[in-house]
This record gives sequence, structure tokens and C-alpha cells, in this order.
Amino acid sequence: MSGGDGGGESSTDIVAIDCAYTVEGNGPPLVLVHGIGAARDAWRFITPHLTEHFTIITYDLRGHGESPLPHDEFGLDALVVDLEALRARLDIDAWHVAGHSLGGMIGPAYARAYPDRVLSLGLFSTAAGRTEEDSAKVWGVVHAMEDKGIENVLATLTDRWFTDGFIAANPDLVERRLQQVISTDPDVFMNVFRIYAGIEMMPWLHEVTHPSLIITGEFDGGCNPRLNKLIDAALPNSELVILKDLKHSILAEAGPQIAELHKAFLVKLGQS
Repeated sequence: MSGGDGGGESSTDIVAIDCAYTVEGNGPPLVLVHGIGAARDAWRFITPHLTEHFTIITYDLRGHGESPLPHDEFGLDALVVDLEALRARLDIDAWHVAGHSLGGMIGPAYARAYPDRVLSLGLFSTAAGRTEEDSAKVWGVVHAMEDKGIENVLATLTDRWFTDGFIAANPDLVERRLQQVISTDPDVFMNVFRIYAGIEMMPWLHEVTHPSLIITGEFDGGCNPRLNKLIDAALPNSELVILKDLKHSILAEAGPQIAELHKAFLVKLGQS
């Protein structure tokens, strides 16, 4: 895979990390890729609705959850190599790949690097085509965390991730998510946040020809409909769904709905 991840390494130089994973269900294989400072349990509101029809693989990105910590700073290419290593370990010929946020960048990058290993893509709450102003905002969060500490800035992200109604009704889930971020190794967290802030998929997204489902929330500030419409226009074979009233944490707030949308999309492809 070509550069663009800031890591300065060829993918052939990257040593994969054996990431912790879970396999459940029966049917065509579908791997789900979580985002920054999360873990494979990010998909827990979705997987129960899919396991009857698909073999669901969830895993923890390097340095997240139960996966080993990396020894050095890494880029997007390393996350792609880890995903390919997981496929090889599971002896899967090709699979459907879906990701949330940063995971929605890992998926297309993986499909670009290993096109024959991908059956379809799901890009959930992700971003491409950022303007200078968009980039400045996300880098502003990165720099604030670098200057003030992750925990001191994290509370300001709650309103960006969750709707007011969800925060009021589910304070335990919101707190659980914040604690999950805090418990992530800070160097790893900042590393993946910089990847998310620095990657721009638009120059190469047109090369990814796999059937793709794009989903984002109507009021997702950083991964908004404007950017997702650009993603939809760039991908040669895609469809876009905008979830009314939702922000970034669509996996938590609309898990069953996303599962049904994804299942319907795969059924249309003859995968069920």
C-alpha cells in the first residue's frame, strides 16, 4: 500500500500485531472495525441482529482493548496490515468489511491494498474531503489534548458524540465510553487520533470499486453529511444513508437500525 499515513514505512516493513478477536454467528464473514479509543465491544448493539445470517468477526485494534501494545508509533498502513494478518489467521478467503469512524478509514484503505480480500465495505461515521477549516477543527482537538491532557478535553467531546436525549437517558453508557477512552494507553490514543486527523482518502477513494454502504448521523459534526456525500460521489459503487437527528455515536444510539440497513444492503448483493 502506498504512503499517506505519516508512518514512513512500506507495508512490507510493518510487523503485524496479533489482535484480540471474537468470532460468532454463521454465514458469510463480516469483520467490524471500531474507532479511536474503543474496542470490539463497540459493536455489541449490532452483532446480535446479524449473527443469524453472518459470521461476525470483531477485534481490538493494536493497543486497544485486549490487543498488545505497539512498540513504536504507527500509521494507517500498520492498521491495514493487522487486519490482513487477522484474515490470514482465520483462514478466510474474502470478507465483508465495515468500520466506524477511524474504522471507516481502515476499511477502504484495506480494500485498496487487498482488493481481492474484500466483498463489500461499510463506512460508518467517517470523513473524507475535509476543507482546511474542517481539518483545523479536528487538529484543534488533537492539539488541545496534547496541551491539556486527554481527560481534561474528553468531556467536551461528549456533546459531539451523543445526542442530548441519549446522554440524559443513558448516563452510565456515556460514562462507560469516556472511561474506555481514559483507560486506553494515552500514546496509542493520540497516535490513532493523529491518524484520523491526518488521513485524507479523497485522492484515492475512487480506486475502491467494491459495493459500499455509507452511513452517518444528520448532526455528526466531524463526519457530517456534507463530507459523506463527497465520499458517496467519489466511490464508484456506493449508497448513502443519513440517520435523522443522530450525531457520531450511531453504533450506540442506532445499533439495531444500522444492523438492519447493513443486512438489507448485503442481502441485495446476494449475501445472506
